Amino acid sequence: FIAKPCAINLGIQDSGPHRAQPNAILEKVFTSITKSPDGRRLEGLSKQLDWDVRKIQRWFRHRRNQDKPTTLTKFCESMWRFTFYLCIFFYGIRFLWTAPWFWDTRQCWYNYPFQPLTSRLYYYYILELAFYWSLMFSQFTDIKRKDFLIMFVHHLATIGLITFSYMNNMVRVGTLVLCLHDASDFLLEAAKLANYAKYQRLCDAFFMLFGVVFIVTRLGIYPFWILNTTLFESWELIGPYPSWWLFNGLLVTLQVLHVIWSYLIVRTAYKALMRGKVSKDDRSDVESSSEEEEVTSNSTKGVFSTSSNGSNCINGHVAGGQWTEDE
Repeated sequence: FIAKPCAINLGIQDSGPHRAQPNAILEKVFTSITKSPDGRRLEGLSKQLDWDVRKIQRWFRHRRNQDKPTTLTKFCESMWRFTFYLCIFFYGIRFLWTAPWFWDTRQCWYNYPFQPLTSRLYYYYILELAFYWSLMFSQFTDIKRKDFLIMFVHHLATIGLITFSYMNNMVRVGTLVLCLHDASDFLLEAAKLANYAKYQRLCDAFFMLFGVVFIVTRLGIYPFWILNTTLFESWELIGPYPSWWLFNGLLVTLQVLHVIWSYLIVRTAYKALMRGKVSKDDRSDVESSSEEEEVTSNSTKGVFSTSSNGSNCINGHVAGGQWTEDE
């Protein structure tokens, strides 16, 4: 009701990728045998249909793409996530600004576990938990990404951390982790929205800002502020206990994912500087033919670009910057 009218006003059409021309033989191969035939099978189909191998490859590419979601659908998904991430981030900042543990992380462990659970803290936790549970289920029906497994692990770790910290009344440090992760997520979604709307410079600016914020928060603040208090300050003030190991194990798992995503962001930025553009997201859900890639290559010079069939070249999660260029 909100995102779709906005998309239409921005000129985003509800049209999908180029559809493959009807062909019973190729359709049977596609549905019953393989969606990506190897060279030997392509040669056999070429002789059977009297088609050029390249034409058959293009048919399979178009056939795979025609089941993919439209740009309008992806715009609506990103706008929903942008709205949530932005609102929850500012709610968290407003709440934590007056919290003593925001300025002194040792306050997370004083008088633990006998710390009061205020209504504002409770709603902050419940909103975040509900959202990540929704992502856990919706990832099976939403736009499929190449990093599906990584995001699945991320959602599991996040839900485990939120639930576990709530049950153990580690909500103070939990709010710091949540707010820190929300700091960059809305910038990623903003970059995607600008990309879908073909505002290339705005998209590039949001992406570069996202990359800086992501790396600073996930590789700088997170290990030296969050992990420092959970691993060392908590050990000093309350000592280790059985659930302490699980809690920190989940936090370290998140840090490993941060390193992987940061590497992809840096690689994307490096290739953008070297070539003046990044033509394809490594997790992109839509493939482009060689002709389409050539058109894209000649017509765009941004960090992200949109292929000639209207599909986007940067997809998203959670979680942060997960793209690189197709080779």
